[in-house]
Amino acid sequence: MASTTSEQPANGLAPSPGAAAVSDGAEPHPAAGAAADLEEALTEHLAAEDDEVEERTGAVEEVVESEEPAPLPAGRFGDRELSWLAFNQRVLELAEDPSVPLLERARFLAIFASNLDEFFMVRVAGLKRRIAAGLAVTAASGLEPREVLAAVSERAHELVERHARTFTEQVQPALAAEGIRIVAWDELEPAEQDRLHEFFRDSVFPVLTPLAVDPAHPFPYISGLSLNLAVVVRNPNTEKEHFARVKVPPLLPRLVRVEQGKSASGRTARFVPLEAVISEHLDQLFPGMDVVAHHTFRVTRNEDLEVEEDDAENLLQALEKELLRRRFGPPVRLEITAETDDHVRELLVRELGVEESETYVLPGPLDLRGLNAVADLERHELSYPTFVPKTHRHLTDGRESSQPRSIFAAVRARDVLLHHPYDSFSTSVQAFLEQAAADPKVLAIKQTLYRTSGDSPIVDALIDAADAGKQVLALVEIKARFDEQNNITWARKLEQAGVHVVYGIVGLKTHSKLCLVVRQEGDRLRRYCHVGTGNYNPKTARLYEDLGLLTCDDEVGEDLTKLFNQLSGYAPRTRYSRLLVAPRSLRRGLVQRIEREAEHHRAGRPAHIRIKVNSMVDEAIIDALYRASQAGVPVDVVVRGICALRPGVPGLSETIRVRSVLGRFLEHSRVFAFEAGGDAEVYIGSADMMHRNLDRRVEALVRIRDVEHQRALVDLVDLSADAGTASWHLGPEGTWDRASVDSEGERLLDLQEFLIAARSNRRARRR
Repeated sequence: MASTTSEQPANGLAPSPGAAAVSDGAEPHPAAGAAADLEEALTEHLAAEDDEVEERTGAVEEVVESEEPAPLPAGRFGDRELSWLAFNQRVLELAEDPSVPLLERARFLAIFASNLDEFFMVRVAGLKRRIAAGLAVTAASGLEPREVLAAVSERAHELVERHARTFTEQVQPALAAEGIRIVAWDELEPAEQDRLHEFFRDSVFPVLTPLAVDPAHPFPYISGLSLNLAVVVRNPNTEKEHFARVKVPPLLPRLVRVEQGKSASGRTARFVPLEAVISEHLDQLFPGMDVVAHHTFRVTRNEDLEVEEDDAENLLQALEKELLRRRFGPPVRLEITAETDDHVRELLVRELGVEESETYVLPGPLDLRGLNAVADLERHELSYPTFVPKTHRHLTDGRESSQPRSIFAAVRARDVLLHHPYDSFSTSVQAFLEQAAADPKVLAIKQTLYRTSGDSPIVDALIDAADAGKQVLALVEIKARFDEQNNITWARKLEQAGVHVVYGIVGLKTHSKLCLVVRQEGDRLRRYCHVGTGNYNPKTARLYEDLGLLTCDDEVGEDLTKLFNQLSGYAPRTRYSRLLVAPRSLRRGLVQRIEREAEHHRAGRPAHIRIKVNSMVDEAIIDALYRASQAGVPVDVVVRGICALRPGVPGLSETIRVRSVLGRFLEHSRVFAFEAGGDAEVYIGSADMMHRNLDRRVEALVRIRDVEHQRALVDLVDLSADAGTASWHLGPEGTWDRASVDSEGERLLDLQEFLIAARSNRRARRR
């Protein structure tokens, strides 16, 4: 991770004083159309909301006001690491839910496994590193570092065992009942074994490298997240046993499809784990030796990055070197199968230098990320119904199959509020950039890029624009965790095409989602803008729920021009009209607006705070929400992942509700809405309420002016928090309770299903 510099760069975007020196985890694993589409559909589901808000508000009308706020109690923050594990438990609960389509349950098992890998690689590894260096400090929750590590270990062991049971006792038998099986070698027909013998000979054997362990061969380096076979062989002449390691090739299919050709297109599907194929052929790897035993194991290592930017003349070169070092980080977790004998287990623990508490004993197969291959099967009756995003109604001429109309003409007519994946990314944001690249009237394009796909049409559009002679600036965040190598590759591709590539600001990651297009129109230049909550990635835009604003408003255009100037040049005294920008003004701006809500409430004016984010950790924001609640302000927080806020605590947070919505799309948008005494302020943008976002990243929120759009966003948060919507409810003790059915056992409203249906119904009605 980039170091935080203590000096303020000339561009004026220095990290805020007192920024917490902690690393926040990356995101593991998209909701509504335009405002007019949402408003009518939501009305009936929100009819009871105002009454409930009045009851919650009335319950605290007698809160005693004081000139000086009383100090807030200790222990008011939940622990962020345990809260993250609670988030992954919610993912696991979706895999356990029999009402979720079966193949999607398999996918949620894979997502859980992938999430947990990243948690260990970054959060647990970082905590261990700080403890070892003597730099760890007491968490905001009050737990000492070693207490956090012990609690995480205990909870993680419980969850991985529950994860394994969910697969072996629930999902695997249900898959088998549908003709989808993961089989052992001895369950294969002779003809199938013959095909796999051939597969091993042609595709597997040439890439295997058995590594012996003896006085002449030290214990080999085990790469992070690799699946391995621990093999015990015996020399038949000396009867001496030896240990060897065989790495399962990561570039080959984790689960090998048994059926071939036409038989693979039927309703049945059988897979054999790749390690089972290798295990059957170990005699070919160790000719002349007797194979005594073999066991699978897996190691997780510290794979976070540290780049001293101040000492690096070329950030790309520094990062490329650090990517090589990443592979040699210390182990933080060892996974072994329950059948592993004690001798092999002791050898692995000793040679890898892990503690017993870092050893996880599980039934095979290990690494259930491979279940994605099962989830990808074309069994539509076992998957979520097919969903095809629609072109936003203001970006089409009404013919669903037509090409989108001119984005510039549409945006000149009115601001367009996009909601992905319900609104198509390809016919909105992607089309915006492609049209800008091809339009001879467009003079310049400025774009931030955090994560995008390797074959991205966004990158292609920027290259096309540069080829056409336009001024193109791409602000590339090459330090986006686990996408560093991909980002380096296409950053160099952009540079070679003549795009002006800037790598951000020392000490800060550029996480904001911004695009600015300058177009000559008559005797004036008009600036067209996109401000979003998600990455410019067409692939993830089909899976992530995100929001975006397309506008040619002069204030937003001027703000984006100023911000890009800060990012690429020198502009230390910039002020903005409609943006809140981190690290200088975002936290302060939000705290001020939260405090104003309390003032409005005390004066009898309308007051209500609504926030939708991925994570809620920042102590200053949470304390401001606590004080607003003490003043009687209703507060609704919808958070997908981590939440250190404790709602419903008497005298502290009685008017705060916290809900979490998970489903087929990754809830990823950020919304901040304030009733503001009747003159509502609503923002969308890239920032979560975490130290890294508010202190060590360039983030931007844009104020939404259109009243119709404001209401749509408020309705979205209200519906997410509504008692009739399926969600998880956070209690005062930090536990999450799932609410999926009502008191009569009827399913509560699925937010994402509802928005898909509402979108389709609006389209059919307009026809």
